[in-house]
Amino acid sequence: MTTTLWKLILIHVTAAAGVSCCVQSPGDHPNIPAIAKYFCTKGRYEEVNPHLVEDILAVNTSILQPPSAQCRVIHLTAIVRHGTRYPTAKNVKKMQRFHELVRKEARGLQWWVREIRTRWKMWYTEDMDGRLARKGVEDLKHLAVRLSKLFPSVISEATLRAALVEFITSSKHRCVNSTLSFQAGLTELWDIKDVEFDHTVNDALMRFFDQCTKYVRDVGDNPSAMPELDKFQQGPEMNRVLQKIADRLGVPYALITADMAEAALYLCAYEFAIKTENSPWCRLFDEVDAQVMEYLIDLKQYWKRGYGYDINSKSSCILFHDVFSRLDKAAETNRLGQQVTEAVTVQVGHAETLLPLLTLLGFFKDTVPLTASNYASQAQRSFRTSLMLPYAANLVLALYDCGGGDVRLQPLLNEKPVTFPGLTDGQASMPLYEEVKKHYKDLLLGCDFETECQLFEKPAEV
Repeated sequence: MTTTLWKLILIHVTAAAGVSCCVQSPGDHPNIPAIAKYFCTKGRYEEVNPHLVEDILAVNTSILQPPSAQCRVIHLTAIVRHGTRYPTAKNVKKMQRFHELVRKEARGLQWWVREIRTRWKMWYTEDMDGRLARKGVEDLKHLAVRLSKLFPSVISEATLRAALVEFITSSKHRCVNSTLSFQAGLTELWDIKDVEFDHTVNDALMRFFDQCTKYVRDVGDNPSAMPELDKFQQGPEMNRVLQKIADRLGVPYALITADMAEAALYLCAYEFAIKTENSPWCRLFDEVDAQVMEYLIDLKQYWKRGYGYDINSKSSCILFHDVFSRLDKAAETNRLGQQVTEAVTVQVGHAETLLPLLTLLGFFKDTVPLTASNYASQAQRSFRTSLMLPYAANLVLALYDCGGGDVRLQPLLNEKPVTFPGLTDGQASMPLYEEVKKHYKDLLLGCDFETECQLFEKPAEV
């Protein structure tokens, strides 16, 4: 076991013993930017679970509340986003252009403007291109250890050695390395050195959005699919943010575009996520600005991956059916009194993997769509990617046998119980599995990936 992991486990043990005083809020940490909770898909997992700032291995088993003590977990499916990564080549270019603008044009007198211009070095390079950062390795190692503490009967040394844990990943480097990091978290925890564990690359499951032809044509590659985003970029809220950035830097208003503002937010977010630094770039935004930028990014995710278009969620039909077929197989094997041959499935993908599936399942759906004109009224919206999709975001579905044919399913998002939307069972946080299947009956009987994603040729003109 690595020294780092030993130290982390020691911290966890001392905290559990009451040695640690209390969990501090992010405001107590000067190295956490005040706007860190608005970083959307560029946010740290710790902002969604602030208790992890003090104890990265902390778990609260009381969140698992089966209806009776005899309930036992028989299967776990976890769909996990990769850990903290470096920016993509496209975003590195944006960040480089903005940095160069500030370096050459800024006339602001504040200390942090001078620091950006004279001391801060542009260290991001295009060849980083979304690769997993060291922090991302730790994200997945720690997640593995925490899930093993939450579900010790299925994520155990015995199940791992018996090949009862299956690992599936997207082909992207950051996902493969996240999968290896999750495995390393477990092998280091149990000091396993005599066995190596496999993984399967499956882009059909984990990058379905690339292979759904209708989605790619109508949304993914369609420059006219985001009118609400375009309007918001030109709207009064964004214009005010751009003017405030220009004022703080001491540059003409015309030089600061929506792209520049996004690059500025990325510089703050990446410096924090990768290096845990509250960088001078973060001074370009106050909380009001950050909320506007968060809405801008949420608008994009809503219309590109979420509820904006039906095909966004339907593109995930293949993953939806895969998940339920695994749950069905485990439930049936258990019903026959046999050992479940796949105790755990860990599937590692992207924010673009999780969001369409969460949308298909009906999570975080607001009564009114997100548009360019309803920013103020959406302040309390459910659809907030900062809370849903930080680095290492995960949807865990835990299947329980509670005896006498009573099989239940508990969903957790980012290690917190959530309830299936529309299910009003008295045990809403852990409903009967058959009730969940009834609720999603139309999707289970339909939602065929090939049918949803195929393009129908236009009839030839006469």
